[in-house]
Amino acid sequence: MISDEFYIATALATLAGASIPIGAALSTYDRFLPGWLQEEFRHSVVAFGGGALMSAVALVLVPEGAARLAIAPTLVWFALGGLAFFLIDRTLAARGGHAAQFLAMMLDYVPEAMALGALLADNLELAILMAVLIALQNLPEGFNAFREMAQDGGASRMRLLVLFVFMVPIGPLAAHLGRTYLADHPAHLGAVMMFASGGILYLLFEDVAPQVPLERHWAPPLGAVAGFGLGLAGHMMVV
Repeated sequence: MISDEFYIATALATLAGASIPIGAALSTYDRFLPGWLQEEFRHSVVAFGGGALMSAVALVLVPEGAARLAIAPTLVWFALGGLAFFLIDRTLAARGGHAAQFLAMMLDYVPEAMALGALLADNLELAILMAVLIALQNLPEGFNAFREMAQDGGASRMRLLVLFVFMVPIGPLAAHLGRTYLADHPAHLGAVMMFASGGILYLLFEDVAPQVPLERHWAPPLGAVAGFGLGLAGHMMVV
């Protein structure tokens, strides 16, 4: 018999993943904006995603992961996450092309979805917060990745949009893996959370932050503040 947790995990992970194609679709409309507003809009979306990523690390992944591990493994898994994402980033950068950009977007999505599924076992409110934070960061990631892949010209925008839609079921699958294999193993869940935290922090300062600055424009940094603020608001509602 299928448990209620199965349906809840499916619903939360699907909602979190749905923001990927939504962000991709949103990127098709920025072409109709004036040139000056188009650039401001793109940078603001990236900055918002950076704020959401930081809030996920600072408010959920690090506190919850560290609570399940001793100091030494906490630091080790955090460092391993940063190192692993660095190596993957270098490999993807060397390869380039659609596959590199597509896989880069999945690096933080999958482990976070696994953590979401595992959190359902003992903290539904925190799992909901995790789903919200994943959705907030997937929206600008989908926006940015779709725009870059479309500019490469290797596939039509419609085919790329279909590809992004097919990414949505990966979230529920990862959530069920987390619910099945991590929920009863706090140390393993903590390791996944810290590993993801180190990787996300690397991506944040390697890829997201450098895209944000614009001279005499204030919307991008305000976007980062807004993204983190929404995460903070959700965190304060459940603690």
